Amino acid sequence: MLILTRKKDEKILINEDIKVTVVEIKGNKIKLGIEAPDEVEILREEVYKSVEQENIEATKESKVQLNQLKKFGKKPDTDEE
Repeated sequence: MLILTRKKDEKILINEDIKVTVVEIKGNKIKLGIEAPDEVEILREEVYKSVEQENIEATKESKVQLNQLKKFGKKPDTDEE
């Protein structure tokens, strides 16, 4: 992990196309401004983890539903003699 010290209005560049600016400092909170290309997704970590967990849960539910549908669609075994 790279740790940098920045003051208000100072910037950090990531590659050539992402710019992070310290916009405001109040007590133990800072506001950051992030300039990045539209195709770069920027999420707060807690939002990302929440969405990730929701996707995992949805996948589990989908698998259960799919298995139920498979059982429903099966033809009963019949002995033809």
